[in-house]
Amino acid sequence: METLEPNKTHYLRWQVIALIDFVTIISFENIFYPFQNQGLSVVISWIFLLFSYVIPYALISSQMSLTFDNQAGGLASWVRHSSNDTLGYWTSWMYWVQSVPYIVDVSNSVIVSFSWMFLGNNTLDDKMSPFWFGILTFVIILVFIMLENVIKNSLEILSLIGGGAMFIMSALFVLLASYAVLHGHHIATQPFNWGAFKPTFSLKYFSTTGLLIFAMSGAELAAPYVVQMRDPKHEFPKAMWLLAIMTGFLTIFGTLALAMFFNANHIPHDFKMNGPYYAFQLLGNSLGVGKLLMYIFAVVQAIFMMAQLAVLLDASSRVFAGDVADKFMPKWLTKKNKKGRPIHSYTMTTGLSLFLLLLTGTLPNINTIYNWLLNINGIISPYKTCWVFFAFVAMRWHQDKFHSDYTFIKNRTGALLVGGWCLAFTFICATLGFIPQEAKFGTDAFNHQLMLNFITVIVLFGLGFVMPWLRKREQRREGLID
Repeated sequence: METLEPNKTHYLRWQVIALIDFVTIISFENIFYPFQNQGLSVVISWIFLLFSYVIPYALISSQMSLTFDNQAGGLASWVRHSSNDTLGYWTSWMYWVQSVPYIVDVSNSVIVSFSWMFLGNNTLDDKMSPFWFGILTFVIILVFIMLENVIKNSLEILSLIGGGAMFIMSALFVLLASYAVLHGHHIATQPFNWGAFKPTFSLKYFSTTGLLIFAMSGAELAAPYVVQMRDPKHEFPKAMWLLAIMTGFLTIFGTLALAMFFNANHIPHDFKMNGPYYAFQLLGNSLGVGKLLMYIFAVVQAIFMMAQLAVLLDASSRVFAGDVADKFMPKWLTKKNKKGRPIHSYTMTTGLSLFLLLLTGTLPNINTIYNWLLNINGIISPYKTCWVFFAFVAMRWHQDKFHSDYTFIKNRTGALLVGGWCLAFTFICATLGFIPQEAKFGTDAFNHQLMLNFITVIVLFGLGFVMPWLRKREQRREGLID
C-alpha cells in the first residue's frame, strides 16, 4: 500500500534566483540617469565598478548567504549574528525603510510606461498635475499590495516574465543599435573617441556616483531564497555570477548604444523619465518600423516595474520581520497573516509612501518629482548597502566562529581589504549624494531640494528610534519589564 506519492518540494532554480535579483538591481532605464549625469565617461565608471565593486559585492553576498543560510532575515541576520542585536535591528530598519522611496519611484515608472502606451509621446507632464500624479502613484501601491496577497506565486511569475523580457529588450536594443550604426546610422555623440570617455573628476562627478551604486546594488535581496534552492552550495554562486554578467552587459554596452542615438553633450531635460522611450522610438525610426519598438518596450517596462514592486514588497518585508531581536520591534509590526506575510509592514509602507508623496507635492512638475526621487534613492540605498560590507568585514574578522560552504577570498587580510574598500566607497558616495543634482548651487530650487533630502533621510531613518520605545511600552504593559 506504500504507493502514495511523496510530498514534492518546490525548489527555485539558480536562473530564477538571478532573475529575481536582476529585477531588483537594474533595468534598462537605470543606465539613463548616469548617462545624463556623467556623459560618455560613465562607461569607464561602469567598467571600474563592475570589477572593483559589483563582482566582489555579488560574491560577498554569496558567502554571507551560505554562511547564514538558515536565517530568515537576510542582511539583518548577517549583521545581527556577526556583531550584535542592536546593529542587527538598525540594519533591518534601514533595509526596510530604504525600499519605500524606491517603491514610490517604481510606481511612478508604472504610470510613465502606461502614459507612453496610451499617449504614444512625452506629454504626461502637460496632461497630469503633480497632485494627481501623486494620487495615482498611491493607488498603484495600494492595489499592488492587495494583489500580491491574493495571487499565488505572483513573485516568481512576474520576475520570470518581467526580468527575462527586460533583459531581452535591453540586449535587443544593443544589438539593433549596433546593426543600425553598421548600416549607416550617424553616431549622435561627437567626438566619439578615447578622449570622450575620460572622466572629469569633480564634485558633481562624485556626488552622482551614489546613483550608480543604487543602480547596481541589491544582490543580498536573494539571501532569503537560499533555503528554497535544491543545492545552494553550488547553485547560489552561479546565480550571483550570472547576475554580475547581466548587470555588466546592460550597463556597459547599453550606455555605448545610447551614445549612438543621443548626444552625450546635449541631453533632453526629461531624459531620466522619458529617455528609454525616446531610445526605442529613435531606434524604430532608424530601422523603419516607426513606434513599434517603443510600444513593445512600454509594455515590457510596465510588467518589469510591477515585478519590481512584487520583489521589493516581498523581500523587504521578509527582512523586516524575519529575524529581529524581540526587544526592538513591536509585536504588532511583525505580526503575520494566515499566508505568512507581515501585513502591518505593508501598512507602514503605505503610510511612509504617502509621506514621500506629500513632499513631492512641493515640487513644480512631474519631471522634477521623478528626478528628485531618483536622487533620494542614490542617498538612502547606498547607506543600506554599507551594512552588507560591514557584516562581511565583521564575519571575516572573527571567521573562526563561522562556517560557510563557499568562501570569497580565502586569505583573511585580502578579504578584509576588499570588504573595507567597498564599505568606505559606498559610505562616501551616499553622503555626497545629498548634493542636489538637477539644480544649480545657490538657487531656490537647490536649497529646496537639499532641505527635502535632509528631511527625508532624518524622518525615514529617525523613525527607527521610535520602534524600540514602542516595544518597551508593550513590554511594560505585558509586565515583562518594570
